Amino acid sequence: MGRIKITNVDRAFGKLKVLHDINLDIHDGEFMVLVGPSGCGKSTLLRLIAGLDRPTSGRIEIDGKDVTTVSAAQRGLAMVFQSYALYPHMSVQQNLAFGLENQNMPKKEIVERVQEAARMLDISDYLDRRPGQLSGGQKQRVAIGRAVVRNPTAFLLDEPLSNLDAELRISTRAELAALHRRLATTMIYVTHDQVEAMTLADRIVVLRAGRIEQIGRPLDLYNEPANLFVAGFIGAPRMNLLPARVTGIDSTAVLLESPGGLTVTMRTNTSSLTIGDEVTVGIRPHDIAAIGVDVAGEDHIDAEVTLVEALGPETVVHATIPGGQFLVAVLAGQEVSAGKGPVRFRLNHDGLHLFDASGKRLARAQAS
Repeated sequence: MGRIKITNVDRAFGKLKVLHDINLDIHDGEFMVLVGPSGCGKSTLLRLIAGLDRPTSGRIEIDGKDVTTVSAAQRGLAMVFQSYALYPHMSVQQNLAFGLENQNMPKKEIVERVQEAARMLDISDYLDRRPGQLSGGQKQRVAIGRAVVRNPTAFLLDEPLSNLDAELRISTRAELAALHRRLATTMIYVTHDQVEAMTLADRIVVLRAGRIEQIGRPLDLYNEPANLFVAGFIGAPRMNLLPARVTGIDSTAVLLESPGGLTVTMRTNTSSLTIGDEVTVGIRPHDIAAIGVDVAGEDHIDAEVTLVEALGPETVVHATIPGGQFLVAVLAGQEVSAGKGPVRFRLNHDGLHLFDASGKRLARAQAS
């Protein structure tokens, strides 16, 4: 079992409150990712779960047992740190076995667990080496292996891939996902990298300034962000957010006009809107296409290209629209014609999102 329930948890350091009324139910066997910008409180929350720190108020339960005041050593959890935290004077085998030896586990069982973890993580050939003789990726596998041998109730991982180069992060990320499938053990993973969150998580918790902004499956957060913060944080490149004004309303739709020249009609819940309201239209870069400058119609917007990034399978176009607003479009293929100069974009109407003045996303109205 590995269900972890957090109820009304606050954490303050003196007068500085870093976590505000956190409520979270992490399911047994789930891969839960805590994501958010630096300073949002995600590592603090992980330390509270681990027992390395205690909440100012609230309750933490593991498999139905209140562990709020229980020490880290008695919680049955295993933590993997960003810094690896390996003993440099010990071999890989000794690093893996050290925690088990301190528990006075029989030597035969220690050997079996170490060998199984080494096989699982493909580090059997390195068991006699010391950490100084390993690459960054190999060190990270050893750090994960040290957690695996404990057979914990849950794994807690605090930005474990941040010290690896880009290519190694991708391969190690895939290995970590495969490890989770094999072990079927609860994993709670902290990162500021939303790509890691999207590719690893069963569910994502988006944090900002110590508060939970949204919890959900990766594609749910991508397709239906609850507010402007989540919309701008989840997705790479980030969602374009364009200011607009409500200029017309009927029972299920609103007419929007943007200072940048965008005119669009969107089906949405109109009960909270009035003519003249300031709103925000969101559009993901992949929902934008380049068209001829002489093509007219709704959902079109004129822009001036400032930068083109040719990535091979796709082309990222940076542009500005009237009023100085920035816009990023991701065009399929190698758009060699997308040089600097004027361009007209067509926005995929089905990919548009609408946010009210408070930043809350407005749900689309159902087609009749």
